[in-house]
Amino acid sequence: MARILEPLVVGRVIGEVIDSFEPSVKMVVTYNCNKLVCNGHEFYPSAVASKPRAEVQGDDMRSSFILVMTDPDVPGPSDPYLREHLHWIVTDIPGTTDASFGRELVGYESPRPNIGIHRFVFVLFKQKRGQAVTPPPSRDGFNTRQFAIDNNLGLPVAAVYFNARRETAARRR
Repeated sequence: MARILEPLVVGRVIGEVIDSFEPSVKMVVTYNCNKLVCNGHEFYPSAVASKPRAEVQGDDMRSSFILVMTDPDVPGPSDPYLREHLHWIVTDIPGTTDASFGRELVGYESPRPNIGIHRFVFVLFKQKRGQAVTPPPSRDGFNTRQFAIDNNLGLPVAAVYFNARRETAARRR
């Protein structure tokens, strides 16, 4: 377990965004069918502009999951006083499928960091059967921990993050 969580601790995802948890589900996030999200890897914003595929390899189809994507480094990593900014929420994701089979509670907003290197965090929670989830009032000032508390989600079952920084016009070519 420690090996799985170590990159999340080093990247300060555990501590700043979520509490330590016991991973119990495998989640695979990819952009453009072939760009696998691995903890701490960097992507250009242009490479993550469209909605990713988030596959959940749960125990069975009767399980449901909630996926949350946030940026805890707003407006910049040296002074993230607006932490967190919400980028995406998908609920009712059946186990052993991907987020496209779930219900988009908050539509995908592509990463657009302005200052420094930002972390973009995907957190997966197990959803109780028939559990309704309350959408947040705003994307700004979102708090993953508070969202989990407000919706009685408990600790995450999986998490992964990537880094991105502002992309210059020369990089986009």
